Amino acid sequence: MDMSLLMEYGWVLIILIGLEGILAADNALVIATMVKHLPKEKRRKALFYGLAGAFVFRFASLFLISYLVHIWQVQAIGAVYLIGIAAYHLLKKHVLKPKAHSVHKAKKGSGFWVTVIKVELADIAFAVDSILAAVALAVTLPLTTLPSIGGMDGGHFAVILAGGIIGLVIMRFAASYFVQLLDKRPGLETAAYFIVGWVGVKLAVYTLSHPELSVLPEAFAKSPEWKITFWSVLLLIGVSGWFLSKAKKPQALQTPPAV
Repeated sequence: MDMSLLMEYGWVLIILIGLEGILAADNALVIATMVKHLPKEKRRKALFYGLAGAFVFRFASLFLISYLVHIWQVQAIGAVYLIGIAAYHLLKKHVLKPKAHSVHKAKKGSGFWVTVIKVELADIAFAVDSILAAVALAVTLPLTTLPSIGGMDGGHFAVILAGGIIGLVIMRFAASYFVQLLDKRPGLETAAYFIVGWVGVKLAVYTLSHPELSVLPEAFAKSPEWKITFWSVLLLIGVSGWFLSKAKKPQALQTPPAV
């Protein structure tokens, strides 16, 4: 790969690490909340099963999507899903405003295996979020000379795999930092979901440019104009999220659940 191609792939990987960090923090926080009612020893076992499930489901999602990524119906479902979850979380937080974590909170007295099942279902949802967001970012990158994996270019697969592995490492070793950061700057969570929605828009543009649909010109999704627009808006969302999110006062902060 030439230097410009390496830089483009590297930039996408950096964005993926950021998205994976947010999703990993949310995933870890949900798991910790679900298992906290269990006795200490069972809690550790449930956390172990939860982290193991996260590994299994993310890798399973990656290898499954590699065979389906070029089917426009799958791309369309992914776009609707990403835009939908972004809209749902933003409406829930800023319009509906339910009690914090009420959806994810496990019922008091839930048994060990019932709790583990709930944790694994949460893992599946986060695995789908993670892989769809990664695919939406990687699929419009330039093709490489690497061998294809399933129906996916080898370079695309490699950057998605790298992002997924880094996300899992983040969830295991650094999730508490992201939880603290989200707690200090709650506005970053809003920015993160705007980014997820904008990535969904990118996947929608890619879908509408598919040769079988041709709603948009086939070359538009890979055109410099669209790439500049996409990355400019993405950067604007990230920077705005950081500067517009008000940091909480230290005494208002709460210690995040141990993961």
